[in-house]
Amino acid sequence: MRHFIAVLALIASPLAAQDFSEGSQAKSWNLYAEVPATFEATVVDLLCTLTGNCPDNCGDGSRQLGLLRSVDNVMILPLKNNQAAFTGAAPDLAAYCGQTIRVDGLMIEDEDLNAKNLYMVQKIKAAGGEWVKASQATKIWAKQFPEAKGKGAWYRRDPRIKEIIGREGYLGLGLEADAVFIEENF
Repeated sequence: MRHFIAVLALIASPLAAQDFSEGSQAKSWNLYAEVPATFEATVVDLLCTLTGNCPDNCGDGSRQLGLLRSVDNVMILPLKNNQAAFTGAAPDLAAYCGQTIRVDGLMIEDEDLNAKNLYMVQKIKAAGGEWVKASQATKIWAKQFPEAKGKGAWYRRDPRIKEIIGREGYLGLGLEADAVFIEENF
């Protein structure tokens, strides 16, 4: 039994100690606990992977996407793309649904923050392809919502967000709660 445990520890230790920063060209964003990381992964629909609820083509843009890392089968959560506008990574990854790709970006892992396997994807490379910047989210959004054209942050013009605020208020507690808050604080 001791030998089995020792062999198991030897096999598991390289995976636990893997360094995904080698070869990464990711640019620092000066985020706490950021580490450059590049790896191969399959783009998956998170809900499909976790629950078995699997619409065609990863939900055609209606689902959050994940990266199932090839080397160790760990689920990575890509929360942001390469844009400074803090847009999500799903629009950039949607074209690769079900495909194995290579990504380069920043991994966020910190025990104190309870952050594990959070990823900020900066570049994507399909098999046999060239690197492309993960910066399509606002371009895709602008095509979906041409009526929201204008200046300022895209999310302040998004009709879906405006509808929710109109119904639930800025605080999400209802319009009456917003009115009280505004009167007390402004």
